[in-house]
Amino acid sequence: MSPNSFISFTVTVLLSLTILLANPESQESSEPDTPVTRFQNYLRIKTAHPNPDYASAVSYLNSQAQSIGLQSRTFQFTPNKPLLLLTWPGSDPTLPSLLLNSHLDSVPAEPSKWAHPPFAAHRTPGGDIFARGAQDDKCIAIQYLEAIRNLKASNFNPIRTVHVSYVPDEEIGGMDGAAKFAVSEEFKELKVGFVLDEGQANPGDEFRVFYADRTPWNLIVKAKGMPGHGSRMFDNSAMENLMKSIELMTRFRETQFDEVKAGNAVNSEVISVNPVYLKSGIVSGDGFAMNMQPSEAEAGFNIRIPPTVDPDLVKKRIAEEWAPEARNLTYQLIENGPTRDYMGRPLMTPTDDSNPWWSVFKQAIAAAGGKLAKPEILASTTDARFMRQQGIPTLGFSPMTNTPILLHEHDEFLKDTIFLKGIKIYESIISALSSFEGGTQ
Repeated sequence: MSPNSFISFTVTVLLSLTILLANPESQESSEPDTPVTRFQNYLRIKTAHPNPDYASAVSYLNSQAQSIGLQSRTFQFTPNKPLLLLTWPGSDPTLPSLLLNSHLDSVPAEPSKWAHPPFAAHRTPGGDIFARGAQDDKCIAIQYLEAIRNLKASNFNPIRTVHVSYVPDEEIGGMDGAAKFAVSEEFKELKVGFVLDEGQANPGDEFRVFYADRTPWNLIVKAKGMPGHGSRMFDNSAMENLMKSIELMTRFRETQFDEVKAGNAVNSEVISVNPVYLKSGIVSGDGFAMNMQPSEAEAGFNIRIPPTVDPDLVKKRIAEEWAPEARNLTYQLIENGPTRDYMGRPLMTPTDDSNPWWSVFKQAIAAAGGKLAKPEILASTTDARFMRQQGIPTLGFSPMTNTPILLHEHDEFLKDTIFLKGIKIYESIISALSSFEGGTQ
């Protein structure tokens, strides 16, 4: 190579590097188009609250659906909150369909507290993909599509129709997303017989599966009492009345926690009562007037009710013990979602032979070389409750084994090999469930 050629080659290389460094999108576009890079591209779309970019997420997922020949429709049951529905028609549309659900949104992330930028989908040499939503639950959103892509490539044809739904607002309660979808005419037309929704990772080597969620309640207790000088002793002061309520709720919480500590129950099987705020005092300057007893006080609690508990008994306890009128207490109970289905039954999906879908699901996991852990109640809450409210068998499942549970935490990540293994698991599940012709639903 001549000196002039060498100089020209060096300048070209340096110029190319400069362009790449200045334009990260050029780096992304040069990546190979694989299931993992498609997962990373979806993770890079900022769908975190309070301003989730739903439009970009729906556009990306729709483009992937089009590339594999799926039908697509977009609904807006609430303005600016799109819901994407993809459909793979089955050969027998008279049979109830299969629905695979995932939510578009994610919780916020604090970039300064992450080892890698939370929306860069950084992939380490060891294969860990760091991103908000990597586990909760953008992984299953792409795994559904990749499993269908592979099944179509192998010329598999489903008997039952397969639907994939991507819903908004799950992380803030789902009331403008899955809740409205589940009671819509558009949903009824799908004739859904069975639903798969999100689950959680397992640090062990078994796949976790969830047959129910706990229902979240928010309880606000307000107390009133005699105001006066800080030196006097009053009966039924606002703070005294509120503190009695807090003490009673704390004792109840301890009894529930003792059951968990003793190994008699897991966290999701008991009623959790956690204080989240306390508000009282007379503001004075930058602080409070310490020589005055306030006439009002307020506290907030987050309560989680498992479906095995009668919610009416908990309400009775609140009214008669935790916030009785006799102690100058009032309360507001905010029930975030249903506790019973349309027939008044607890929101639980059977995981025995009474549910024919369960047997098919379990066999599909085994056929893919996996093993299921004992079915659980999910300690938190998902959109699955809105499907169960319609009486539809619904399981929570995310195929992540040997993975720390990091949903909503800093440095959320999923290893690429675990992600790819999950695609194979869904291939087995989708092919089995969509080929299932038995059962009454």
